[in-house]
Amino acid sequence: MSRHRRLTLAGSVTGAVIVALDGTVLTMAQPAMQRDLDASFAQVQWTSTGYLIAVASLLVFAGRLGDRYGHQRIFGIGMLGFAAASAAIGLAPGVGWVIGLRVAQGVFGALLQPATLGMLRAAYPRDRLGRPIALRTSAIGVAAAAGPVVGGALAAHWGWRAVFFLGVAPALAAGALALAVRMPEPEPPGRKPEPGREPKPGPTAAPEPQSASAARLDLPGACLLAAALACLVHTLVGIPESGWTAATGLGVVAATATGGAFVRHERRTASPLVPPSVFRSAAVAPALGVLVAASAALFGALFLGTYLLQDVMALDPLQSGLRVLPLAVMMVLCAPAAAVLMRRQGARRTAVAGMALLTLGVLLLTRLDQGSTAVGIGGCFLLLGAGFGTVMVTATAVVVRHAPADAAGVAGGLQQTAMNVGPALGVAAATMLMNLSAPAPATTGPPGEGPRWTGDAFTSAMGPTLTALAAVAAGGALLAARLPKTARRNPHAKAI
Repeated sequence: MSRHRRLTLAGSVTGAVIVALDGTVLTMAQPAMQRDLDASFAQVQWTSTGYLIAVASLLVFAGRLGDRYGHQRIFGIGMLGFAAASAAIGLAPGVGWVIGLRVAQGVFGALLQPATLGMLRAAYPRDRLGRPIALRTSAIGVAAAAGPVVGGALAAHWGWRAVFFLGVAPALAAGALALAVRMPEPEPPGRKPEPGREPKPGPTAAPEPQSASAARLDLPGACLLAAALACLVHTLVGIPESGWTAATGLGVVAATATGGAFVRHERRTASPLVPPSVFRSAAVAPALGVLVAASAALFGALFLGTYLLQDVMALDPLQSGLRVLPLAVMMVLCAPAAAVLMRRQGARRTAVAGMALLTLGVLLLTRLDQGSTAVGIGGCFLLLGAGFGTVMVTATAVVVRHAPADAAGVAGGLQQTAMNVGPALGVAAATMLMNLSAPAPATTGPPGEGPRWTGDAFTSAMGPTLTALAAVAAGGALLAARLPKTARRNPHAKAI
């Protein structure tokens, strides 16, 4: 592996880990933040919601910026801005400042996330993307598992502000390195570089910013898509807290209207935000659908699993975390295994197998109750982690591999958007189905804390809700069956 590829992989993994760690450590710091800043629960929730909306609404446009100006440049700007926003949050005097700075942090997070995939697409040949994407996924799994522990330890010993200073130094280092070191250009369309040799800029390898497809930024399209995604994510995040109200209904209408306007605009404009070549491949759209279905099923099941463990089984957060830990462990272990399976068996078989494991894990959760053992609970989450880790690596590799090199940023933005919308959709669907299936209406706690179910009502409604989420995962398996079939058996075979 060349020096440039090692630096690219290290930067991609660092960026992905910092973003993943930021979300998980914050969860453990929010109670201390609320007490220290004398904030309401709803205000503290907005430190997460504001960030999520900013990220989800800007990912595709950020990817387009990377396609035009260079992925490592956008990545470097995103990392430096993310570090500056994190440090500023650690010094913020009030919760209003924290919310505003978290939105700014979300903007920079949106810049760097698609670039972590775009840089890999530019640095690696299509047939060698599986391993770096698998390493990136494993690192995300490690961050997800370590985040609550690290966040709890920092908040307990040095206060909640220490959580935000955690990623400042590595983010500054990665951002400065990305801006200082020139990464290799993407492989020219239709020309495969010789094994072991880097593509070199010149007459046969035009620099990425000169790409014809990135000649003009579609600002109206970017605004319409950002508005549609912001309305959608805001509505989905609000459903678990307030249920279906006039405001959530209006949010759905607004998201649908702006989404329709975006599609209409994209069909008419000469330089669309999402190039037609991205969806011209028969593999990209199904792979994105697989990611949405898998993340919706997983996070919907996790939402219910958390209620089951803590509210019904009366386990404390540490005991609950230990029972869910097999999920993160299997994500770490199955990511590299998925890369090997994809190379030998092809993307279709690997993704279908992963979705089957995920579906089975969700179905087995329906058998849990107050008397379930730690082994039984851990086994369910083990299957969920194995299935989701496999699917995430495979579907992400298909999206990035089948996107043209000059649209790799947009493809990365679409992948990240799917991974943001899917969990919000899954949690919202789980909440709605629980309310419909429960024998008695759920009670509500303090404003912003969402629904509360009695033990009997919860277990009664959990079965049908998880069955519906398993059906979503099964639908994802049908989409996975449309992914490329051919396995990659030798370095000179045609890329899948």
